[in-house]
Amino acid sequence: MEQVILETAGLTKSFEQGAAVLKKIDFSIHQGEVVVIVGPSGCGKSTFLRCLNLLEEAEGDILLEGKIINKEKKNIHRYREQIGMVFQSYELFPHKTVLDNVTLAPLLVQKREKEEVRQEAEKLLSRVGLAEKAKSYPRQLSGGQKQRVAIVRALIMHPKVLLLDEITAALDPEMVREVLQVVLELAREGMTMVIVTHEMEFARAVADRVIFLDQGEIVEEEKPEEFFSYPKTDRAKKFLNTFHYEALEI
Repeated sequence: MEQVILETAGLTKSFEQGAAVLKKIDFSIHQGEVVVIVGPSGCGKSTFLRCLNLLEEAEGDILLEGKIINKEKKNIHRYREQIGMVFQSYELFPHKTVLDNVTLAPLLVQKREKEEVRQEAEKLLSRVGLAEKAKSYPRQLSGGQKQRVAIVRALIMHPKVLLLDEITAALDPEMVREVLQVVLELAREGMTMVIVTHEMEFARAVADRVIFLDQGEIVEEEKPEEFFSYPKTDRAKKFLNTFHYEALEI
């Protein structure tokens, strides 16, 4: 088996005086693996990703290649560079072109050579079908195009693992496929990814492993065929049945 890239031990997260959103989560992902996290709204999926990216402080340990990274405040930005994250809301700078949005972080944060970064950015934009949009501004793009730019912006930082948080949630149905296709290609190429999604067919197609999260706990963890065809817990069965019912009603 490949090396463990990212893992948590007893990860627990609470907000103010409320109940724990995440409850002692033990998790690991190996190099080249794609783990998809599914579960009902409010179960802690997005919070878990934000903890992995060190955007939220939490109890317990987060380890990158065996090194605890959530206890060292001075190195937090260096570790965050290695754990790329793509949000559902794109987070693009509206006053900068697509090319500038993609190249800003590697130039300012990683201090890389301008020409090298520009060439890589253009190559990545071409790879996701956006070569002709390099000089466009976000307002001139569709939602699907903006999300592909956001993925490129994460990839150009050369992360060791990529976190994707409901990246199709804000998209019109016809734009969903173009974004999911990019993610499927990344999976085939061996990109290590943790994906939160409500697209069950996509989850089934892309995942090496599916984690079902409910009320801040891992309730079930299986290979995709096993989880979607033969869920073991009543909670997972109810979740999948509800999803299928809602899908038919759309």
